Amino acid sequence: MADSGAPTLAAFAAALPPEEARPGLGRPGARPVEDADNAALAATPPLLKVEALNQYYGGSHILRNVALEAACGEVTVILGRNGVGKTTLLKSLMGVVPVRSGTVRFGGADITNDTPYQRVRRGIGYVPQGREIFSRLTVQENLQMGLAYKRGGTALPKELFELFPVLRQMLHRRGGDLSGGQQQQLAIARALAAGPSLLVLDEPTEGIQPSIIKDIGRVIRMLADTGLPIDGKPQRMAIVLVEQYYDFAAELADRYLVMERGEVVQRGRGADMEREGVRARMSI
Repeated sequence: MADSGAPTLAAFAAALPPEEARPGLGRPGARPVEDADNAALAATPPLLKVEALNQYYGGSHILRNVALEAACGEVTVILGRNGVGKTTLLKSLMGVVPVRSGTVRFGGADITNDTPYQRVRRGIGYVPQGREIFSRLTVQENLQMGLAYKRGGTALPKELFELFPVLRQMLHRRGGDLSGGQQQQLAIARALAAGPSLLVLDEPTEGIQPSIIKDIGRVIRMLADTGLPIDGKPQRMAIVLVEQYYDFAAELADRYLVMERGEVVQRGRGADMEREGVRARMSI
């Protein structure tokens, strides 16, 4: 991509408060949110709105009247133990599995019956559980898959390499030769390549070393706070994050939901997670 003199990601990162001054980052526990922040979040219309979502596998009722909202500038965290329907919920959001009933709206449009590629074209990026990179393709080829619906010859945004410098160093290495943490960075960068306004991530910390988990958390927070300035047009993103690692989730969450047996049994502000007993609920 040609350099038009537009602000780079580094410039936006420099404008952020240092880590020690940012609420929640670098320490466990809920992020403190000021009253003004609460008012701003409440006033932000949802980019994604899910209502009364039901899903079945055979005769098993997997998702039960699930409701979910996600707004630009927010990280919405979905917590729950294994087998409660979190991954099925994300697959339903992406159209990977059709929903039995309910609606999924994105940007005000009903996308309930859209195919996965139509949802990506609308501006939804997806990082699946297990990363699902193409192990025999190079890092560059994997990233180019994120531009599959763009015109041929569309250049990879340089901002991806500012987010994850290691990918530039390994551009011609096969994806399968990367470490687990590097593969996760590749999967996130691939989802960001087309410049989505909503990023959906399924357990990005799974099997990742702590130093890379911290880096991924900073990237997620930055994407919500400032967006990815592709083509010099930064826009705060909406983030939907499924996670089991409580401390990571609590550091990032603006809003949270807890799922049990396919239902949302608790929801609230990220700042209230500890006080509302979410950690204890996750450890049961």
